[in-house]
Amino acid sequence: MVRHSNASELWKNLDWKKLQKEVFRLQCRIYKAMRANDKRKVVSLQKLLLKSKAARLIAIRQVTQLNQGKRTAGVNGRKNLDFSERLELEETLRKHFSNWKHSDLREIPIPKKDGTMRLLKVPTIEDRAWQCLAKLAIEPAHEATFREKSYGFRPGKSTHDAQHMVNHSLSSRNSGINKMVIELDIEKCFDRLDHNVIMNQVIAPRGIQTGIYRCLKSGTNPGYSNSGTPQGGVISPLLANIALNGIEDICKYHGGKFRGKRKRITPKTPMEGTVNPIIRYADDMVVILPPDIDPQGELDKIAIFLAKRGLQVSAKKTKITKSTDGFDFLGWNFKVRPSGKVISTPSKNNYEAVKKKIKNIVQNSQLGAKEKARLIAPIVRGWRNYHRHCIMTGMNHRLWGIEHSTWKKFRKEKTATMESTTKLIETAFPKVPVKFFGHKLVKGSKSPFDGDIVYWSKRQSNNYDNETGKALRKQAFTCGLCNLGFVSEERIHLHHADGNHDNWKKDNLLAVHESCHKIHHMGKRSSGAGCTETGTSRSN
Repeated sequence: MVRHSNASELWKNLDWKKLQKEVFRLQCRIYKAMRANDKRKVVSLQKLLLKSKAARLIAIRQVTQLNQGKRTAGVNGRKNLDFSERLELEETLRKHFSNWKHSDLREIPIPKKDGTMRLLKVPTIEDRAWQCLAKLAIEPAHEATFREKSYGFRPGKSTHDAQHMVNHSLSSRNSGINKMVIELDIEKCFDRLDHNVIMNQVIAPRGIQTGIYRCLKSGTNPGYSNSGTPQGGVISPLLANIALNGIEDICKYHGGKFRGKRKRITPKTPMEGTVNPIIRYADDMVVILPPDIDPQGELDKIAIFLAKRGLQVSAKKTKITKSTDGFDFLGWNFKVRPSGKVISTPSKNNYEAVKKKIKNIVQNSQLGAKEKARLIAPIVRGWRNYHRHCIMTGMNHRLWGIEHSTWKKFRKEKTATMESTTKLIETAFPKVPVKFFGHKLVKGSKSPFDGDIVYWSKRQSNNYDNETGKALRKQAFTCGLCNLGFVSEERIHLHHADGNHDNWKKDNLLAVHESCHKIHHMGKRSSGAGCTETGTSRSN
């Protein structure tokens, strides 16, 4: 066993830059082999990655330091691991990765919008580390097979890609004013996915397949012993994507110059001139169809596809609407105006949710105005960032009403003046640049595992504005500490080189990986030296 003091130094002194390069290189090779349809080579490379110490360390760091749910305990009650326990876990993974046995899951009830409850099933830290290791090997292989219009829980893709594609499909250029939309809802998707379907499609060595099967069995619901992927696991969204992959091809039709000239679409039909009307984000999807295609007929085809996977369409929530009537998808409302112009705005439910969060903070009598402003700012910044490619001209969408009522509440404090209250409101409600159709869609079937580091670094950097964006452009879209590109989904932090958070001079700001930022300050917290922030206090 490694003593804690020695373990601390060992962990801090690991060359994470070298480890990341090694893992990413193997992932690119797996992706390339799968694109060439060489499954034997894929499995061979997966075994090589799974035996790699670099992959084990990266997986452990991901679940203990980087993931947002890193402090959530499993059934054993452990919320974190110290340095020596992380190194011991690495040794455990080395010995047992191919014959891993999952512990039971901790069930946490989460309320849903309709008033019902869903169970979040959380694995232990050890199980999450194994799942992360398995995901490092499995994800590149399946990324090579996933469809272009699948955007949920995939590296390099986001909800804004789905938003852009919906706007494009409904644009006047594509005669969106005449189209019909199926708002598709799958009933209890994660709870009903058939285990056999998942296992038949997973591309992995036999030992990892066995571990995934045990993982699925550890989270089954009463009465459904052979179905369900436990929500809360690291690998669950990937398994759901694997099971649903291919649904995008069901409703294909001929478009453009081939519209009406070709009848049937078969597996041999060339991609040129065909349109995939399904836009999917995990289990949320919409189907945008021209007026001469029967929506109910397409819905029946989808129902057959889902039935083979143990799923069914929710008759209660699935709707067929006209594009001119508008519909909600991923927190936005899309609608085609009589002029033919498509608009997307925050949905009513999404607006009410953020309004409720802000209101709860403002009405908290135990907090002062400064503390309230500090708590409100990240909520407003996050909401405005999410909707930065929408039409935000309405008073509700600009949060004018809630901002005004908050100003009046802050002004009632004894020491508050007009000037100080206005400054607090500017802090609590930070401005974010808005540009409709400003998001750039991922090119074709590109993936972060294709090795085009320049493209993906620039693309991820484009998600940041103001000081972070300026720092990224100055650094040629590379990390200011490790000099690697921003290829992964890891968040980007703004680092103050001299440790002074009030010094916003350009030469003092560096855009860095979240992990690089934490490692850089790991030894400085006790002395209070250096910048210890985990993000920028301004809009990203």
